Amino acid sequence: MVQYCKALGISQVVISPGSRNAPLIIGFTEDPFFTCYSIVDERSAAFFAIGLTQQLRHPVIVLCTSGSALLNYYPAIAEAFYSDHPLLVISADRPPYKIDIGDGQTIRQDHVFHRHIGYSANLKLDVSHATNTVSAYEPEKFREGIPVEELQREIDTFNREEISRAMEALFTRSLPAHINIPFEEPLYNTVDDHWFDLTDVRQPQKEEEDLGDLSVYQEKWSRAGRKMVLVGVMPEGTLDSRWLEELASDPSVLIFTETTSNLNHPNIIPSIDSIIAPIEKSNRRVEKFQELQPDILLTFGGLVVSKKIKAFLRTYKPKHHWHVHENKAYDTFFALDRHFRCLPNTFMKSFVQGIERGRGNYQENWLRVRDRYVQKREEYLKQIPFTDMWAFDKVLRSLPKGVMVQLANSSTVRYAQLFDMGKHQAVHCNRGTSGIDGSTSTAAGAAIHFKEPTVLITGDLSFFYDINGLWNQYLRPDFRVVLVNNGGGGIFRILPGKEDSPNFKTYFETSHDLNAKSVCELHGLQYRVATGKEELMTALDDFFKPSDRPVVLEIKTPAELNDRILLSYFDFLS
Repeated sequence: MVQYCKALGISQVVISPGSRNAPLIIGFTEDPFFTCYSIVDERSAAFFAIGLTQQLRHPVIVLCTSGSALLNYYPAIAEAFYSDHPLLVISADRPPYKIDIGDGQTIRQDHVFHRHIGYSANLKLDVSHATNTVSAYEPEKFREGIPVEELQREIDTFNREEISRAMEALFTRSLPAHINIPFEEPLYNTVDDHWFDLTDVRQPQKEEEDLGDLSVYQEKWSRAGRKMVLVGVMPEGTLDSRWLEELASDPSVLIFTETTSNLNHPNIIPSIDSIIAPIEKSNRRVEKFQELQPDILLTFGGLVVSKKIKAFLRTYKPKHHWHVHENKAYDTFFALDRHFRCLPNTFMKSFVQGIERGRGNYQENWLRVRDRYVQKREEYLKQIPFTDMWAFDKVLRSLPKGVMVQLANSSTVRYAQLFDMGKHQAVHCNRGTSGIDGSTSTAAGAAIHFKEPTVLITGDLSFFYDINGLWNQYLRPDFRVVLVNNGGGGIFRILPGKEDSPNFKTYFETSHDLNAKSVCELHGLQYRVATGKEELMTALDDFFKPSDRPVVLEIKTPAELNDRILLSYFDFLS
């Protein structure tokens, strides 16, 4: 297994401690080809690995022992599955004859992730090792007259084919893969050299779809008066600026992006909800939505944050929805009629050659609406008190050029959509499953391979839920955490419900009085706190300056005001 990973160039290994995985730990850590990280908490370790693969865009290994350790990987595996992160999960297991007989740290590990995995490889137990023990417990494995060496060759052939299938899913479909390996004791013995030949192992190659004749789609595009381009999660550099310019300079094309798209252009609209929310409140709602309704919807990237754009496009469906993605296409708006299985640049290079620039004022009209909401947003921010929205504005304005921003989920990523951020920063967020469970761990892993500083912007529930993301020795001194602490799940206050009831505060908002000071002391981080406008501005003055330790800035905002200020913002725009 170790040599197979080496042959394919998979060099990053995140290891959680154990005994059953000792042969793998020894194999990986004693080979200088591999860079190994030790992280105790498997849930945190797997999200840390997602951060690594997010930046490297290459498979990363997570390695654990047997039993419940493996189950703690599941949240990150689901995230990897929906976000196209090639996470290679390698788990050690007990031999088959020791499953379900009462041994500790033993569960049914085969196919445990089968609904969220690219491939599950369950390897066979070697018989060349601990032969007497294996034959005593599983005598039927040894066929009369067949030498152990021949049985082992059969096992090697099976295992190699299984590993190959897992690697195929990992490299060609960017899906997580699980390889489960049973080991019999003793676990710590070593040999001087391996006896097998892997010189013929080649990295599986991803093949893009042959787009063929696009004339039918080019003709529909050229004839359509209203084309909408919607871009979800997309790593920086995915779409060349020349293709973005080609789309943005067409007056019949309206481009909606989100902060996680990592796209910026003067002719795009980066805050979708600031356009749609005022329409929802308008007495000309139907008429305005019909004016916005596209003939053709072209989408790039992964999942979209805005629930409002989803509701709009599901009600006011485009005649055609085309999605460009090398792996998958979700029918998010129940209107998908074509999936182009290729990279955005590949698609655009072929597509733009046969299209004609449209006419009309579709783009111009909605850019004027955008300019009005930008102006009104500035007016609104000048008059509101110290709250989440005011704090987010100041934090995002203060971000230095070139830093990487990691956004936690829930309120954090939604507030970020209201502002024009990401013009000078790379922006990332775990939007595959949109969970709060691994934001800190992912940011810590991503920071390892990013040259400039990393800034995690998080809410209090996300932060305290993933405290173990700080429990490792790999946090860089230029790692920064902005913690917006509003005393609970503030996002639930903007949803319909009994906000003043004890049940709401206990079971939805989950009110608390925790602060991050003791967490920072425990993990050796610098701690700063701001509870008002002046304190925050003072703290931001030198927050990003070089330091010898990571720094956490906790911003304590008033829970009872935040929801009212946010909801009133959309009223103000209207």
